[in-house]
Amino acid sequence: MATTRTALRICPFCEATCGLTLEVDDDAGVVTGARGDREDVFSAGFICPKGASFGELDSDPDRLTGPLVRRDGELVDASWDEAFAAAAEGLGAVLADTGGQTVAVYLGNPNAHTIAGSLYAPLIVRGLGTRQVYSASTLDQMPKHVSLGLMFGNPMAFTVPDLDHTDHLVVIGANPLVSNGSLATAADFGGKLKALHKRGGRLVVIDPARTRTAAMADRHIAPRPGTDAALLLAVVHTLFDENLVDLGELEPHVDGVDVVRTLADAFAPEDVAAHCGVPAEDIRIIAREIAAASSAAVYGRIGTSTVEFGTVGSWLVDVVNVLTGNLDRPGGAMFPKSPVAQAPRPPRAGRGFRTGRWHSRVSGHPEVLSELPTAALAEEIDTPGDGKVEAVITIAGNPVLSAPDGERLSRALEGVRFMLSVDPYLNETTRHADVILPPPPPSRTAHFDVALSNASVRNNARYSEPALPLAPGQPSESDILSRLALVLFGLSPFDDTAVVDDQVIATTLTKETGDPDSPVAGRDVDELTAMLPPGPGYERRLDMMLRLGPYGDGFGAKAGGLTLDRLKAAPHGIDYGALRPRLGEVLRTPSGKVELAPEPLVADVARLRDSLNRGADDFVLIGRRHLRSNNSWMHNLPALSGGSNLCTLQMHPDDAVALGVTDSALITGPGGKLEAPVEITDGIRRGVVSLPHGWGHGLDGTRMTVAADHPGVNVNQLNDGASMDRLSGTSVLNGIPVQITPG
Repeated sequence: MATTRTALRICPFCEATCGLTLEVDDDAGVVTGARGDREDVFSAGFICPKGASFGELDSDPDRLTGPLVRRDGELVDASWDEAFAAAAEGLGAVLADTGGQTVAVYLGNPNAHTIAGSLYAPLIVRGLGTRQVYSASTLDQMPKHVSLGLMFGNPMAFTVPDLDHTDHLVVIGANPLVSNGSLATAADFGGKLKALHKRGGRLVVIDPARTRTAAMADRHIAPRPGTDAALLLAVVHTLFDENLVDLGELEPHVDGVDVVRTLADAFAPEDVAAHCGVPAEDIRIIAREIAAASSAAVYGRIGTSTVEFGTVGSWLVDVVNVLTGNLDRPGGAMFPKSPVAQAPRPPRAGRGFRTGRWHSRVSGHPEVLSELPTAALAEEIDTPGDGKVEAVITIAGNPVLSAPDGERLSRALEGVRFMLSVDPYLNETTRHADVILPPPPPSRTAHFDVALSNASVRNNARYSEPALPLAPGQPSESDILSRLALVLFGLSPFDDTAVVDDQVIATTLTKETGDPDSPVAGRDVDELTAMLPPGPGYERRLDMMLRLGPYGDGFGAKAGGLTLDRLKAAPHGIDYGALRPRLGEVLRTPSGKVELAPEPLVADVARLRDSLNRGADDFVLIGRRHLRSNNSWMHNLPALSGGSNLCTLQMHPDDAVALGVTDSALITGPGGKLEAPVEITDGIRRGVVSLPHGWGHGLDGTRMTVAADHPGVNVNQLNDGASMDRLSGTSVLNGIPVQITPG
């Protein structure tokens, strides 16, 4: 008798969050295939190569199926009880001697793709009471958080392009046809761009490389890397200079327009053209076309973030949207409404947003969103003195490959007193751990996009129950993190983990019932708690969040409102429609208005103006994305290796001829030297070379066989980590000056 059945699952591998239909063999306990779920309310059957490889990743033979504990210098198999006891002992000793402030926590970006990462990882930080918190955000998106926080008083108020309705889309520093979108959760980005063209709309791409997205564009502008902020200020200058500014209905809700006008005076297109490597008239055309469009949205991503003026560039993306009246209106840049966001409250002023509430011990880097720059982690470990990091916890992260100067970080991790990793792989970072606790594979895990639903281009709610049961004795990822939280709160890892969830639920409901604007204002906490369904703690917490959210039932106050049971009864998801204007719901500035010219950004524009006089480097390095890859952790799948997914240095043919480069090149950067095979292409601007991120596998002590067979080189080893965006602490990963010689 056949044992194959189908099960639905939201893909957790990138930000597109596509719905999948899995083929499951119950006897073997494996996923044998994956295809797009045609009935999914968000993705409608779209799937990319990463999603199609779900079964291969789920059953990767290199994936850890049980804990590892270091004994006599070697990582060896251990039982879960032994591993939790070792974690409690190792962490407990450090806490007893030097306190939680000497424990650093690093959170990798897969945490944004799991329920556990969103709900339980913050409890680890809270339990430690540490300020030594690091994440992939300062290698990626922190500039956007800071610009949003300063403008709207809300660092999570993501502005996403209304892709289904815009008539003019400007994409700067992003390649969504390959990345599948980032901070703009959109299944089938390519299909949406085709639909844009079909309805007569236009696509403009600003990128130094002719990416797959740029190849679809009606206009492709190729600036020098790292000059996005200057180019955007020249666009702003043109809007004022040619009387194209029209805030429309936004006007009474915006402060600082005149300040922005004054700032832009010094950035005429003619003054920045040479610096950006873009003709002045091309810059003016960008501005004119945005202003003339019936609706338009400017969308910027990692290319605008991981540069010296990343926060200024991220801010200017939304300044252009505001000045052309395209913020918070259909077809423009809009604010998604996550099903687990706070239910709408009356518009009110807030406390605003600030950084620098504390500073790093060694270099004095300011705190941003309760984090320190990941590039500072190594020095916080290897520099002696009071407050030196003595222990490290990594959760779903591989900073040895993803952060600058990974060799220094690797040496530093080797010297910590205790290291704990929650990770499914023995990789370049976790090989230093004293205890590794592997979470179960995705097929055996429930899924809800807590974080990514806040950036969705269409409002929806979707939940996946596990497609397969947990293996005997295997704890869920939520259970693993809960047991660590128990240790940090002074309990035993073998106590009932329900204590963790019960505490969060009680705290949340107490706060909500005391808020006169909450849907449960004035109600009894015990009564509300009793309404939560029995089941795993993460489900009880998720049900609470859904009930309190914008579509929720308010714990029975709103008939037909959203609950977890109702969401489970809709396995293909619930569609809540197109994005709608909601500026008043997200604003939390002290003025209650959009602060278009926050002081920290105004101050950094002066530094940007000075940078226009710098001489241009002969060559600068940028990264690139691969469709069949996602950072370092998907290089171990045979189905995704080879083809175009190669670690090559792309360079323009004229540059190759001028330098005598043929098959390989030696790249020298501020942090070191690498040799890489060369890929000659006229799809990249002269003076620019490109090397992908996340490679450099095969180090001793790892267990990723396929990745080790195609190791590539670690581009971040060219980077010494000294160069950061000042306002966000984000490492400069694009526009790095390099020297190129024949290999």
